[in-house]
Amino acid sequence: MARSAADRSIAPARDFFEQVGDMMILTGKTIVSAVRPPFPYGGEFILQFLFALRLCWFPLLISTVAFGYGAPGLQAANFLVLFGALDRLGGFFVLASIREFAPLVTAIVLAGVAGTAITADLGARKIREELDALQVLGVDPVKNLVVPRFLALMLVTGLFDIYALLFGIFGGIIATLVYHAPLGPFWATFFTNASVTDLWGSILKCTCYGAIIAIVCCYKGMTASGGAAGVGRAVNQAVVISFLGIFAFNYVFTQTLLATHPEINVIR
Repeated sequence: MARSAADRSIAPARDFFEQVGDMMILTGKTIVSAVRPPFPYGGEFILQFLFALRLCWFPLLISTVAFGYGAPGLQAANFLVLFGALDRLGGFFVLASIREFAPLVTAIVLAGVAGTAITADLGARKIREELDALQVLGVDPVKNLVVPRFLALMLVTGLFDIYALLFGIFGGIIATLVYHAPLGPFWATFFTNASVTDLWGSILKCTCYGAIIAIVCCYKGMTASGGAAGVGRAVNQAVVISFLGIFAFNYVFTQTLLATHPEINVIR
């Protein structure tokens, strides 16, 4: 009795780590399949790339302007006004928008829009036994279904990060104008603090976010069970796990970047 109660109490944690292990295995299979010929997934890759672009460009535009205008814009400007240092807002935007907000907002939008669509699509195929039929026909689902989505999300998140940076900065410009401050100091401190390290770090981080989202959403879709309700649960779990993976990776990546490039810790 005591053992069964203990097993039930640790079952959720055990299942979670088993799923993480399975996702790591899927990641390895995906990378190997992506670089090993033949490469039959070119058409599917283009379709998935355009699909993600079409779904996510407008939600991302609204989100980045809102976040750029809100937390790092108005709130930071309000704080800096108290110290008479509103001219430092541009430098703060490098720290807030390029390093954190733009990649994070991009990943959240991609996970919530494109990631859920991927999970629902693969989950429906799993329920209809299409994935089993592909294996019977000798078609590898990883190479033909997972790899194109994996590559497409990595590419689209990297591109959308630049897109989010531009519109996030636009939100900062709006916040500067709301406080009737000149834009000259904003741009001066922005370009003084911005560096190539910040830019490539932001794009690389966001590209890794895309890989995390793709693996999690493909895994949950391909392991869905229980009919339509099971697909719904898989979609919900995919979003939650994607967010957890994004936050955990963000912490590790940011701390590593700051430790290896201590010069970007200072706002000049």
